[in-house]
Amino acid sequence: MKTKTTLILMGIVILLAAAVSLYAYPRVPDVIATHWNDQNVVDGTMGKFWGLALMPLMLLGIGALLMAVPHIDPLRKNIEAFRPYFNTFVVIFALFMLYIHVLTVLINMGNPLILSQWMMPGMGLFIFYTGVLMQKAKRNFFIGIRTPWTLSSDSVWEKTHRLGGWLFKAAGIITMLGIIFPSQSFLLLMVPMLAAAFIPIIYSYFAYQREMKGSSSL
Repeated sequence: MKTKTTLILMGIVILLAAAVSLYAYPRVPDVIATHWNDQNVVDGTMGKFWGLALMPLMLLGIGALLMAVPHIDPLRKNIEAFRPYFNTFVVIFALFMLYIHVLTVLINMGNPLILSQWMMPGMGLFIFYTGVLMQKAKRNFFIGIRTPWTLSSDSVWEKTHRLGGWLFKAAGIITMLGIIFPSQSFLLLMVPMLAAAFIPIIYSYFAYQREMKGSSSL
């Protein structure tokens, strides 16, 4: 995806989030639920003005930050090598946040939805595409599995992100099962995500050690 297209789509998503908030404003209580725990019990509320304004503002701020990353990374040339995939990631992230915003508004308008169940398809797709991005990412300081060992070696970076990409894709698919098994949705998200996050970190250390032993034997 081209950067210009990304900026246009981000603008559309932000406007849609704002439109959802404006539509919901006269239709929700003065205090709205903004967070639920893993038992689907509300454990966070806000006044409806800030509760509805928060998501459009977050999308604007986080979107601007993400779009700045390729310009401030010392290895920006490496990011340009996979920039179309990163741009697509930014748009998918924005669409996922919009999806969560819509679900939150619907619940606060009285619809009997279980957030932890209905967010799982969107979360799973987002995690799956994160795996796609990982397998395309080149060494940089902001995007990917950034350990001392991956940042020290292009070879270790590639091997670690190949593994991490497959693990994130698998985690995304497992997470989507939460729509079918809502009572297990928390575990279906957290267990594979923790595995996908920590296994590549450990793997990168041993991959680097093997590389160093191979270099020293030459």
